[in-house]
This record gives sequence, C-alpha cells and structure tokens, in this order.
Amino acid sequence: MLTGLKSLVRKATSALLSSQEQTYPIIIPRDKHNLSRQDLSTNALKVLYRLNKAGYEAYLVGGCIRDHLIGIEPKDFDVVTKATPEEVQALFSNSRLIGRRFRLVHVTFGREIIEVSTFRANTTQEEAPEIEQKSLKDKDSARSSHGIILRDNVYGNIEEDAERRDFTFNALYYNVEDFSIHDYCGGLADIKNKQIRIIGDPRQRYQEDPVRMLRAIRFAGKLGFDIEANTVAPIKEMAQLLDHIPPARLFEEVLKLLGSGNGTKTFALLREYGLFRYLFPDTDALLQSGWKRQDIDPEAFILRGLKNTDERIQGGKSTAPYFLYAILLWPSVALRHEEFMAQGMPVTPALHQAANMVLDNQVASTAIPRRFSTPMREIWDMQLRLPKRYGKRAFQLLEHPRFRAAFDFLLIREQSGTELEGLGAWWEAFQFGTESQQRDLIKQIDKRTSNNEGPKKRRPRRRRKSNGPQHESSSD
Repeated sequence: MLTGLKSLVRKATSALLSSQEQTYPIIIPRDKHNLSRQDLSTNALKVLYRLNKAGYEAYLVGGCIRDHLIGIEPKDFDVVTKATPEEVQALFSNSRLIGRRFRLVHVTFGREIIEVSTFRANTTQEEAPEIEQKSLKDKDSARSSHGIILRDNVYGNIEEDAERRDFTFNALYYNVEDFSIHDYCGGLADIKNKQIRIIGDPRQRYQEDPVRMLRAIRFAGKLGFDIEANTVAPIKEMAQLLDHIPPARLFEEVLKLLGSGNGTKTFALLREYGLFRYLFPDTDALLQSGWKRQDIDPEAFILRGLKNTDERIQGGKSTAPYFLYAILLWPSVALRHEEFMAQGMPVTPALHQAANMVLDNQVASTAIPRRFSTPMREIWDMQLRLPKRYGKRAFQLLEHPRFRAAFDFLLIREQSGTELEGLGAWWEAFQFGTESQQRDLIKQIDKRTSNNEGPKKRRPRRRRKSNGPQHESSSD
C-alpha cells in the first residue's frame, strides 16, 4: 500500500510545486488513488450523502483515510461538516448531542456510531480567556490558567479545521461528491516518510492539549512511525502538563495506549519520554527503584502481561480494561502487601489494605470506575485463594465469576518468573479434566495437606457439661 502511496505523493506534489513552495490543499482525484467507496462504512456514506443533500459541505476525515493509505483496516469513520451540531441532529432521528469541551453528534446505526463534528477554527489565548472549569456555562471557547483548552466550540471552514487538527496525517479529507482526497498539511508526504508531525508550533499545541503528547506516542507504537524531531523535542520538558488533565480522560487514554494491541512498544515509549510516571506514578517509582523480590520481577511481569494482551487483541480476542489495570498495578500491590505483613498484619487483610492504598493513589492520576476496580480486587484476592485447592475448594473456585481472569493472571505471574510449584499446570489440568481426574488431582492436594503441607483443620470445641440450669445472680 505504501508503494502506491509514494507514487501518488510524487505525482501530486510535483504537479503543485511553485517556486519550491508547496501549495495546499493537494487534491488527489479519484483516478489517482485507490480509496474506494467499497472500503468505507456504508453508514458513514449515508451520513455524508444526507448532509450533502441538505446543502451542507461534509467529508470523511482523519484516521479512516490515514489507516487505509497505510494498509490498516479502519475501525472508526468520522465525519466533519459545515453544519452545526444542532443542524446535524435535526437531520438524523437516530442521533444525540454529546460533549461539552467539544460538541459532537453521534449518529447510531445498531452497534456502529458515526461521529460528526463541525468545522472548527483555531482560537488565540485572547479569544479564549482564562476561566475556571466550573464557570464554562455558555462559553464557546475557554482556557485554563495553564493554557489548556477547556472548551472549543468556535466554528470555521475546512481550512481552519485542518489547521486545528493534531497531526498532519489526520488532516486528510475524503470528498464523497467527487471521491477526491484533500491534503491540507502535508499528511501524504509524512505517511510516505513514516513520520509523525504535529501541525503548528509543538510547544503551543501541547500546551493547548497535553494529551497530544500521548497521542504522538500512541501513533508511534501503532504505526511504527518515527516522531519528527521538532514534534518530539518538547515532550519530556512538557510532560508535567498531564497533571492538569482530568483523571477520567486519562483513564480512557490509557486504554487506547496500552489496550489496542501495541502495548509493549507503547509502554517502552511512554517510559522513554517520561510520560508513564504521570499515568502510573506508583508503578513508575517502583520500576525506577529497581525493587524486586524472589516471587516477582515487576518489569518482567508488566511486559509479560502487556504481551499477553497484545497477542489476544491481535488474535481477534477481547480483553477487559480491568485486567490491563490489574497487571499494571500488581507490582505496587505486592510491595505494599509485603510492607503491611512486615508490620504484623495477617496475609489476607494485608492484601486488602494494600489494594485499597494502591487504588486510592492511582485514581488521583487516572480515574478507575468501580465496575473495573471491583474485579481488579477480585483477581488479586484470587491469587491467595488459588493455591488452596483441598477439599471442595477447587470446585468452588472454578465456579467463581472471576476464575478465568484470575487463572490467566496466575499464568502471567509464572511466565514472568514467579515460582508457584506448578500451580498453573495443576489448574489447567483441573479445568479440562474429567470428574474422575479432578478428584484424583484433589486427592493429591489432600494427601499433601495431611502431611502438614497445608493448613491444619481445627478441632470442634467441646461443650462443657452443665451442672444444672444457670441463672443470673441478683441482689436483695
């Protein structure tokens, strides 16, 4: 796909060079590119055609065009238009307005959502005054005291819209009226050169939205592109701006960064450019300290967990967000668990206390909804319960709703170097064995238990024999 793109870029740019200056937009006609309507979402086309029929300029934009030209199957199809969000909503009964920071329209077709935005114009610091986030009502444009855009709903034309997009290869537009591709910022050349280049001054663009630094890293991990020198230069210095991004937004960004099939590459890049510490401060501090113990190597464990997640996603399997977070926070839980036990706390309460502390610290950086934190706790708790297989416990654990996730977590611990005396293989055999084989496996554990290799059973207390009815004493 990139070979054909190189020819496309060469022809387009040579035809539009004037006095060694590039003229934009570069418009690639239908017969000069291989992006066909058959490659596009039929629902996205429906949205485009209806907007055009109603008299509104509308295009496909960004990632769906970029990914197709690179040779990746697009997953999301975004539309940009001259119509305002209210005008878009009026055209589609199956739509709803969303967002405050950016007002968007989601047009729903079953499980597919087509996101429709309005052409936006760049706003200067003077046009977007500093304002507290709680005072955003009725404001179309506003920035925080750190220069971060809090609201951006000032509308413009397609040229202005292209300039306010983050990276050049995301400023590509597909016109359904004549099937041409419009390149406003040199995105085609950057795809050809396999580089990620921000539009405009990098420092200003990162100050406006620090999450753009994370997006640069995400595209580098996903596409295997290099980040252009000027684009990458300020990242380490400006990474601390991520502290001013709402934790809920960073939670979603982590899932995109590390839960999209390129987690191991992205993890390395996040650490290289000093961004990981603002997403997982406890985990980063632990990795920087070099802390290890006999049953856990934190870095090896995280890398094995990310590799497992990557393999599942690349194999077309699903993975739960809570599992990813459970992996990334487990080394910190293990460290705190050790500290609480050293203070004399029993094993299980120490684990629960460790989990509480780690999660409380983490939500200050990336919010974790309770629907995810609860199964995370269950996975961690099961690591203490899975070795206890005697009696009926093995069958009870097998029925636990979080068993499969806890078992996969256990395997990752073993694969990263934790010695668990064949526990993973035992549970593998138990899960898929016949009832007779399962009982034989339990007998082996019961035999070890009887040889003092497991917990001792308490004898039931004997009741004292009564010499007669007991009465409360009273005084006259």
